[in-house]
Amino acid sequence: MKLVNFMQTKAGRMLRVVLGIALIVAGLAIGNYWVLLALVGLVPLTAGVFGFCLLSPVFHAPSKLHGHS
Repeated sequence: MKLVNFMQTKAGRMLRVVLGIALIVAGLAIGNYWVLLALVGLVPLTAGVFGFCLLSPVFHAPSKLHGHS
């Protein structure tokens, strides 16, 4: 639950964005089948940009950040 609480903060949101960008850059830089890593990187990037946490439903917490748009 602490992870979900952290991911719903501004710092957690920024972490998701940075992680997503890193995965995209690494996947594109390595190439071949690693491009799939870039596609996976779109998930945390999108979650961070739009302010939702994919782990929240698992822990029955609100999935959208409130007041942090």
